Amino acid sequence: MENKKLNLTMIMDLYELTMANGIFDSDMCETAAYFDMFFRRVPDNGGYAVMAGLEQLIEYMNNLSFTEEDLDYIKSLNLFSNDFIEYLRNFKFSCDVWSVPEGTVIFPHEPIVTVRGPIIQALMLETMLLLTINHQSLIATKSNRICRAAQGRPVMEFGARRAHGYGAAYYGARAAIIGGCSGTSCMLTAKDFGVKASGTMAHSWVQLFDDEYTAFKTYAEKYPDSCMLLVDTYNVLKSGIPNAIKVFDDVLKPLGKRPMGIRIDSGDITYITKKARKMLDDAGYSDCKICVSNSLDEYLIRDMIFQGACVDSYGVGERLITASSEAVFGGVYKLSAIEKGGEIIPKIKISENAAKITLPGVKIPWRLYDRATGKAIADVITLGDEKIANDEPYEIFDPDHTWKRKIVTDFVARKLQVKIFEKGKQIYKSPHVSEIAKYCAEQVDSLWDEVTRFENPHTYYVDLSEKLWDLRHSLLNKLRIKE
Repeated sequence: MENKKLNLTMIMDLYELTMANGIFDSDMCETAAYFDMFFRRVPDNGGYAVMAGLEQLIEYMNNLSFTEEDLDYIKSLNLFSNDFIEYLRNFKFSCDVWSVPEGTVIFPHEPIVTVRGPIIQALMLETMLLLTINHQSLIATKSNRICRAAQGRPVMEFGARRAHGYGAAYYGARAAIIGGCSGTSCMLTAKDFGVKASGTMAHSWVQLFDDEYTAFKTYAEKYPDSCMLLVDTYNVLKSGIPNAIKVFDDVLKPLGKRPMGIRIDSGDITYITKKARKMLDDAGYSDCKICVSNSLDEYLIRDMIFQGACVDSYGVGERLITASSEAVFGGVYKLSAIEKGGEIIPKIKISENAAKITLPGVKIPWRLYDRATGKAIADVITLGDEKIANDEPYEIFDPDHTWKRKIVTDFVARKLQVKIFEKGKQIYKSPHVSEIAKYCAEQVDSLWDEVTRFENPHTYYVDLSEKLWDLRHSLLNKLRIKE
């Protein structure tokens, strides 16, 4: 098969097209609909998640079109009318889209992406919208946990070879940078997104030579300004560190150069790094950094630091790029309203599982910040025609335990979503990934420590306005099935 640019329009589930075809042949063809993407639970039972993937979603929406090859395949399924096939041939995206910016901390049940447009188009976005935001938000959230555990020490993303396919490696590394990683080993991500490429050497380099010293010496001669040696191929303390020190003395010192560091990829990291630090310091290389890797995650890093490990940076691979402790992000895409004759008609999905009951209507998510501390107080979801005034007291309440109420004063209310597309035209410019990472760090800093802890984090409240709460319960009562 000859190489060609992959058209992602067809990354959609079959039922998106069968539903669209049914709507096309009905009187609902011109109906406008509102859909919300939201998620129900924070991965790893954490206190918050990190939004990521919007730039790639924008790129997808900007390039929606069906090729003749796509249309031939769709026609071959014998499920679709000829008029619908012709509609796809002339397809033109015309939706309005709002989204929470990348790097924003997000919480369950609030709309993070909202789509308004012809119901056929809104339906067809579901699969790609979810897979894009779900994947990158999962990795950004995991990397943020890992980077916070490192307490300011650099974390490098080293996971490409363990990712679930090259797309996951490429975009997962981007999401890791948003979450706080200082660099990535994935060259394509580094090149395309303008982030730092990080890496050292593999054990195979050391094994290629007759002895470890020669392997280190050859590398130091080639890269005297960025000499980072992997010292655990044979024995870290008896061979690796002594040979590294000898190479630093024999090669770098005569050139007036200093070593960048050593990397340790196995063994009892805490014990070994303490010994290694003393050996390097005694040899006059107190500025030589110690980097560690080997199936790390936030809990191992946190424990190493607690136990006094002498580590300056971390290379984290498989448990970051696969978010191994949590398989999926779990975002969903649900209809919330339709327009008929200029009237917005709210829609709700009911379930015996209370967590799966959706929020109806056109909505706006807000975040309230305390003026004195700058810390986030709570999020509030209102109906689209509501405003939260900064100069008036505002009552928030627990939507499940409505007697729990609080009047908030001296706060700033900010809308979480910004408009991305207007009638199919992009009106938002994505920031550089480094700017998104900086914004993400600021967002996390706006949370109280109790929300950011790993175990039993404080529940950050996502409240409903009184009008939205009333609408939801009126629809529940109206649609209740009586036994």
